[in-house]
Amino acid sequence: MKGSVCTSNLAYVVGLLATDGNLSNDKRHIIFRSSDIQLIKTFSDYLNLKNKIGSSPNWGGYAKKPSYRVQFGDVTFYKWLLKQGLFPAKTYTIGKISVPDRYFKDFLKGHLDGDGSIITYVDNYNSYKGRVYANTRLIVHFISASQAHINWLYEKINNLAGVKGALYSHRMRTGIDIWRIKFSKKESIKLLGWIYYKNELPCLQRKEQIARRVLKIIPQETRKKYEKFA
Repeated sequence: MKGSVCTSNLAYVVGLLATDGNLSNDKRHIIFRSSDIQLIKTFSDYLNLKNKIGSSPNWGGYAKKPSYRVQFGDVTFYKWLLKQGLFPAKTYTIGKISVPDRYFKDFLKGHLDGDGSIITYVDNYNSYKGRVYANTRLIVHFISASQAHINWLYEKINNLAGVKGALYSHRMRTGIDIWRIKFSKKESIKLLGWIYYKNELPCLQRKEQIARRVLKIIPQETRKKYEKFA
């Protein structure tokens, strides 16, 4: 394998590895972890892996759900990933990833499926006394423990997708800063439409289902008429 990312599917795989992947210090083995078994199988399918999928009930002592993992050895792929910007123990020091602009949306989908989130809910609240209406809320998050990586990610999203969000950090009880990009409802709609640009792409299916549902519902949403209570 030579050069940069050359397919949309490979860009997606790199996005997954940038978030939930690990390159072993032995310069050969690559590990991918997820709490979603479907994502592990999708990752394995697109790399044509036949390796056994392992599981643990509470990996690292933090997971609330079982964690699954697949490990495989590939020296050529390992060296190629190093050239793209991945490396062992990357969590706090990962920076930019070498992915062509034409495939960045696929990389970003992998990033979203790995460490991102799509939050949506219906908010029923009083606008004025005695009047109420429902509003669908939507927020898209991307997170990283590396400030350099999150800054690069935000700049690429801004430049290529044309959306702006809020970039901030919060300190964990462990003293580690976690960086986040948060997109509001309007920007999230635009971003999700850009990421899920066609059907039958590799993805975490449960997130895609949420994305496609809100992409269908919210544009059709109109402000409901006020209802006065007696």
